[in-house]
Amino acid sequence: MTPEQRSLRDALAAVPDRLAAAIPRAARAPAGEWTPEQVIRHLLAVDDEVWQPRLHQLETEPEPHWPWYEPGLSAATADGWAAVLDLFRASRARTVAQLDGLDDAGWAKVGVHERYGRLDVAALMQKALDHDEEHVASFGG
Repeated sequence: MTPEQRSLRDALAAVPDRLAAAIPRAARAPAGEWTPEQVIRHLLAVDDEVWQPRLHQLETEPEPHWPWYEPGLSAATADGWAAVLDLFRASRARTVAQLDGLDDAGWAKVGVHERYGRLDVAALMQKALDHDEEHVASFGG
């Protein structure tokens, strides 16, 4: 893993802790905005339904093609943002484990996104981190 890949991996791994720190300090969600629990349910759905399957496709398929897909909220059974955060923390650990299992050839694999074009693993995971950052920023984190 290159230093840049390690930095990206570590930033992705840190998102659950950043949410845990930011949410208690955040003001209440404005009317019409997602609550902390809903934001975390969304991030959980995206990890489970987008990032992990796409990483798996990169391992098993030559140049997979991906449509734009933005999941809603995970229906996972948990009550309250802290319980949902525990589920997201476990899901993100699975995503990070997928990255940890890649060798140089694995990091170099490429898929094609209908909106973003050709993405190797690092570029795909940068999209994941950018998406996470949007939501973490909504809590001032």
